Amino acid sequence: MNELSEIIKKIQDHQRIDTHEAGILFKQADLLTLGQLANAKRCHLHPDPVVTYVIDRNINYTNICVSGCRFCAFFRSPGASGGYVISRKDLADKIQETLDLGGTQILLQGGMNPDLDLNFYTDMLGFIKQEFGIHIHGFSPPEIHFMADKFNMSVADTIQCLKQAGLDSIPGGGAEILCDEIRTKVSPNKCNANEWLEVMRQAHGAGMRSSATMMFGHLDTMDHVIEHLDRIRQLQDDTHGFTAFIPWTFQPENTRIPVEKKTGVEYLKVLALSRIFLDNVDNIQASWVTQGDKIAQTALFFGANDMGSTMIEENVVAAAGVSFMMPLESLQRLIATAGFTPRQRDCFYNPV
Repeated sequence: MNELSEIIKKIQDHQRIDTHEAGILFKQADLLTLGQLANAKRCHLHPDPVVTYVIDRNINYTNICVSGCRFCAFFRSPGASGGYVISRKDLADKIQETLDLGGTQILLQGGMNPDLDLNFYTDMLGFIKQEFGIHIHGFSPPEIHFMADKFNMSVADTIQCLKQAGLDSIPGGGAEILCDEIRTKVSPNKCNANEWLEVMRQAHGAGMRSSATMMFGHLDTMDHVIEHLDRIRQLQDDTHGFTAFIPWTFQPENTRIPVEKKTGVEYLKVLALSRIFLDNVDNIQASWVTQGDKIAQTALFFGANDMGSTMIEENVVAAAGVSFMMPLESLQRLIATAGFTPRQRDCFYNPV
């Protein structure tokens, strides 16, 4: 039995593979073998033929940011034209529309805006909770790390402050690739890999759940992708705080990283490897926002058990020239025609 066959046998026996084995699997296994292994893992974890989704909206409370990430086409530097901080009326209108469409949460993210004080964040959270009571999935680790540094607070105290003001859970944004060799090139002013993971560790320790993400296909190699997966798996072993993992491909248009966009096949291979390697993360999410409906539907047979959000509003990926839209009925039909039952969920994957 050669090395690849031994690795495949381990996966079929539901044994954990290490980073060396993950590298061999990715390089030597063909697309369909990866898909079959990932689908078997998905069926083992989720035997019912159900694919979940959440109705929510991405609300970017500001696009003013000092991070200057080379992959971002959405941000504006302080003082530049087009910069904004959302008004209470616009915020309220967006949340009310989300609720009217059956939404159960908002994804609240923004830039690292140096002009906002701590009261801005806590007052915004308090306003949302008092007026609407909707679940707030908000502030990625780089934002929380930025706040802690700016307000001279510990990460733990910053999270407690936001939690007391109304924050319910944390999105896994800003992870990109959790390898500083790459992070210093694509987002040099953002928190490093250890700091990103520490925010998540502190959040999980405070009783908050979060998602985890990975944006690949820019300056990274497969070794960096596997290192990223390994760091997520290690933290999950310690905290069990991640609800889901969401990989997506870098969208190069309108950015300062001139590379070819990854193909659907390359996306599906990484998605499958994620399902196989992250044996301690319950849910893997397809990214129809970056891949479109057909690849997202195919992803349901490459390890994904969740179709993610209906995304009533999305601005960041759209700024990079990608504008796939998915009405609720189309998302449900996409799941059903693939042979699964669509089921709305909340942020914690409870049926709605």
